[in-house]
Amino acid sequence: QVQLVESGGGLVQAGGSLRLSCAASGLTFSNYAMGWFRQAPGKQRERVAGVSRGGSTYYADSVKGRFTISRDNAKNTVYLQMNSLKPEDTAVFYCAANLGPVTDSPSLYDYWGQGTQVTVSS
Repeated sequence: QVQLVESGGGLVQAGGSLRLSCAASGLTFSNYAMGWFRQAPGKQRERVAGVSRGGSTYYADSVKGRFTISRDNAKNTVYLQMNSLKPEDTAVFYCAANLGPVTDSPSLYDYWGQGTQVTVSS
């Protein structure tokens, strides 16, 4: 079965960096657009970054210039490099796979990971 497994979350001070990884199995990874979403308590899930099958990248305005999404099809893994972290970045981060095009709509993604907590202290 399809599995997406996130790792790399944790507690970091404001201004610090984290690198999230999402390892996929059970699917033909290169056929899927990938997205990183986050959900803070009491808020809706929002997409922070996406990468198409061809490698085009997309970012939420709130993370542009600070976050970088990348994919390694040979390793079936998508990454999210997060720099200059802010307390408002605190959330559970999820990766998701979409057989269709890159989209910012969570409902259009086919598979989800279990999430990894990112906490940024001030």
